[in-house]
Amino acid sequence: MNGETPRIVVLTGLSGGGKTVALRALEDLGYYCVDNLPVALMPALVRALVSDAAGPRRIAIGVDVRTRGGELERMPAVLAELAAGTAAELVFVEARDEVLLKRYAETRRRHPLSGAGLSLAGAIARERILLKPLATLADRVIDSSELNVHQLRRLIATGYGLSERGLTLMFESFAYRKGLPPDADFVFDARCLPNPHWEPTLRPLSGKDAAVRAYLEAQPAVREYLADLTHLLDTWLPRFEGEDRSYVTVSIGCTGGRHRSVYLAERLVEHFRDGHAHVLSFHREIE
Repeated sequence: MNGETPRIVVLTGLSGGGKTVALRALEDLGYYCVDNLPVALMPALVRALVSDAAGPRRIAIGVDVRTRGGELERMPAVLAELAAGTAAELVFVEARDEVLLKRYAETRRRHPLSGAGLSLAGAIARERILLKPLATLADRVIDSSELNVHQLRRLIATGYGLSERGLTLMFESFAYRKGLPPDADFVFDARCLPNPHWEPTLRPLSGKDAAVRAYLEAQPAVREYLADLTHLLDTWLPRFEGEDRSYVTVSIGCTGGRHRSVYLAERLVEHFRDGHAHVLSFHREIE
């Protein structure tokens, strides 16, 4: 690890394009991630991290239009400084205007430039102008217009995982009532298990919360299901590695995609991270 050239990914792009999703995927891959860091502080942060022999060698920094005025203009000089002694690259994530408008309408999020008295369409257009120099400078541009969240995470995982060979595992939870994940290699149905949804105190929580975990771990059927599922995957996933597969998605569904499936996916992540370098999670209905 000490001899490894530090890898720096500076991630930027249009709001709603998927930068946050990409940054989270990098974090799952073991990158040390910082979001919305002032551009001027980036070299000092990287120097502090890589100067420690035990520090991270893969760092991702998110930069967007929220950066203070004038900061984005310093990016070329900062990137040149970062490139001295590291493998630094700028990644720009974008999407078509009509896709961005639809995403904002579905999530009801506010665009970061909407406070300037601009309409949503105007804010998107203004942001394109402000970020155009970075899009031109980028080493890689990712257009997420035709990608769902899961597909974008897969793209990041396969492009920015560890350099050595190995299988990337994605454990995904989902709700059956909203349809099957399109890219699943394995699909398991957890609707037969006791449902925390019917416990009023647990209903608003998710399978990540301690109270839900405790409830499910107290159920013999859940323990048996998890043991059988783990044994099956321990037995058969190595066969995929033998076929030189680079990515396998294991999807677990329940009725609402909040409790049982999330819990099982998280437990499988914990189990497989002991023996695999690339293990990701995605909870479709709560992320």
